[in-house]
Formats: sequence, C-alpha cells, structure tokens
Amino acid sequence: CINDLLSFLSFSLSFSLGALYSRKFTIDGEQISLQVQDTPFVSLEDENDTICCQEQINRSIYWADGFVFVYSITDYDSYRVIRPLHQHIRKIHPNANIPLLLMANKGDLLRARQVSTKEGHQLANELSCPYSEVSARENCEGVHEAFKQLCQELSRIIGNCNGEKRRGLHLVRPKSPNMQELKRRLKQALSSKGKATTML
Repeated sequence: CINDLLSFLSFSLSFSLGALYSRKFTIDGEQISLQVQDTPFVSLEDENDTICCQEQINRSIYWADGFVFVYSITDYDSYRVIRPLHQHIRKIHPNANIPLLLMANKGDLLRARQVSTKEGHQLANELSCPYSEVSARENCEGVHEAFKQLCQELSRIIGNCNGEKRRGLHLVRPKSPNMQELKRRLKQALSSKGKATTML
C-alpha cells in the first residue's frame, strides 16, 4: 500500500525562493499525497563544473524520496548544472536506490532551443533515469504523467524492500525544509508576542 506522503525534490536553475507544493492523486487505484519541494538554490562554478550547494539544498536532499532534475531547453546553463548536482546527491546517498527523473521544460519554445532532444536523452541514459520533454505552459498533462511515472517507480522500490519501512530507503531525514523554517518563524513570533504582553 502506498497511501502515504511521497516527497520529491525538484531542482531548477533560477533565483527565486523555494516553494512547497502538495497534491493528491490516484495511482493504480490507490490515493497518494505528493509533496514537491521546488529548490532553485543551485549555482555552478564555471571553471570545473562543480556544484555550489547551500545548507538548505543539503537538508532538502536528505528530506526527499525522489528527485526531479528540471532544465530549460532554452538555457544551456540549466542543462549543464544537472551532472554535478547528481554527483552531489550521490555523495550524500551513495548506496540508496532513489528514483530520478530528468525533465526538459519549455518544449514550446523550439525557436529558442539551446539544448537538443538528443542531448537530453544522452544525459538521461548517463543518469539511468527516464526523460521527458514538456511544456508546462501549454500542456500540464505532460508534467503530471512524468510525476506519475516517478511515483510508480518509487512504489516499485518500496515493494522490493522486503517489508522494510519506506524511511529505511534513506538516512534518517528531517521534515520538510520549508516546515522547519515556518516553525522557527512561528516560535519567534509567539515569543515576541509574549514579551510584548508581559511588558503591558
């Protein structure tokens, strides 16, 4: 039974703050809850293609059950960052059987393409993971199907764990990075409110 919360980490090359998304959908007749942590805090050192990971990225890597690598077909740098990021994840989880998905976005912007479909397939073969080229703007069904495929792969891995708990797939991990930050802010706000009341 996979009627549980499945957590996936989605990486994209941008400069916005991360976001946490939750969705429920049905796979093979069972309803599951999917939680996606969008983590855009990735940068690449140009000289030797090494990844610069902040502490929050590392916390997110420990938190996730699976990983979605997203690049834009119109931005070669977003493609180039995938390999070192994958190597970094493997350093943290050297022996874990963690499902991966490589997703090329902005498939509708063919005139601005910088990354070929062939390069996408080559990278997916190198990472031993499925590959999808989608347009989140024009057809969200492609994104939905890609995540569904990833959840099915995780379900297969869980089924092969010989009765071990899902958490046994990984190291003991923290709760969602965003939840930790929200709890810290709430505690800080309550503490400040209590001090203000005392002063009155």
